[in-house]
Amino acid sequence: MTRALWNETVLAEADEVMTLEGSDFFPPDSIKREHLRESATKTRSSWLGTAHYFHVVVGDRVLEDAAWCYPVPNKRARRVAGWVAFWKEVRIEP
Repeated sequence: MTRALWNETVLAEADEVMTLEGSDFFPPDSIKREHLRESATKTRSSWLGTAHYFHVVVGDRVLEDAAWCYPVPNKRARRVAGWVAFWKEVRIEP
């Protein structure tokens, strides 16, 4: 079981994650959505498409732009659609 944690709170938990470009992506149904708040930040990857970012929220603490996903990835990266990755202070535990 792989977990994403911040502030000792589980943000996602899955039997399988997908690793792309050094980041572990969690399947959509493994995400604790109550800890994500949409951000206006977007970035573009030439082969993945446009990433949409989320702030991670636990209690009254906010970690800005610490999660992202590709809601509509490019054709070649279709399998990652909706999967969420984390970075910054979010800890990934195998």
